[in-house]
Parts: sequence; C-alpha cells; structure tokens
Amino acid sequence: MVYNRCVGTKYCANNCPYKVRRFNWFNYYRDEKFLEVNPAQQSNELGRMVLNPDVVVRSRGVMEKCSLCVQRIQVGKLKAKLESRPIKDGEIKTACAQSCPTDAIVFGNVNDPESRVAELIKDERNYLLLADLDTQPNVFYMTKVRNKDKAILE
Repeated sequence: MVYNRCVGTKYCANNCPYKVRRFNWFNYYRDEKFLEVNPAQQSNELGRMVLNPDVVVRSRGVMEKCSLCVQRIQVGKLKAKLESRPIKDGEIKTACAQSCPTDAIVFGNVNDPESRVAELIKDERNYLLLADLDTQPNVFYMTKVRNKDKAILE
C-alpha cells in the first residue's frame, strides 16, 4: 500500500484477502467528539507532547492498516548500524508485542536460524492464513492446544 497515493476510493479494502484495511472516517485533529481524548486538540504545548512524533496521524478519507511499527524497526536498524553490529534477537519490539503481558506476540527475523521466531516457526502447530492463495504473509500463527489430556489406548 502506498499511503501517499491513497485517495480514499476503498478499493483496496474490498480486495484485501485478510480484511485488515480500515477506512479513516474521522478528522481526529479537529473533530469535537475527540476533544477529551485527543491531546493534540488541547491548546497547551504539554498536551501536544503526548503525541508520538514518529507516527503520522493522517487525515480523514484514507485507508489504514498495521505497519508492524516500521518506525521502531528503523530506529533499531539505525542503532545497530551506528554500533557496527547486527541486530540482536528480541532487540526490536512492536507496540503490540511490548504491551502483551503473556508474551503471545513475538517479533523477529525469520531468516536468522538462531532467533526465537525461527524456532517457533519450526513447531508443527504453526500455520499461515490464506496459504493456499500463495499470499506469502509475514505473520505466522500457532494453533491453540485445546485437549491437554492424553489419549487412553485400550
């Protein structure tokens, strides 16, 4: 998706096989409905400092989807490059992985055979959404173990 080319026709939402694209209906900066929850609308500079300068809040009329925290990935790459070293496993975390208390979301390099993500992908419970359509996703899922009792063989 090329964000700066989006004109709000919503064709990409209709054609997305995962149904993850959402249309931005609101003008968060100027809508009075968000006055209490949006610190950017507050007149003082202290309220505006709450906003993350690395994440762009785009205006109404465009499509949105998760970018897997591309701003965090770029900061991690730059830090490793300045220190002349490869990126360590677990050094970069997306916001959802950081806030998950059960560590159910893991982010990492699939191409590194020593990484935690590569080990999880080898598990037989691993599966991909819409793999039969050959969409080649970057997100892998693990099935839930529902029956933990051992089978009784007679």
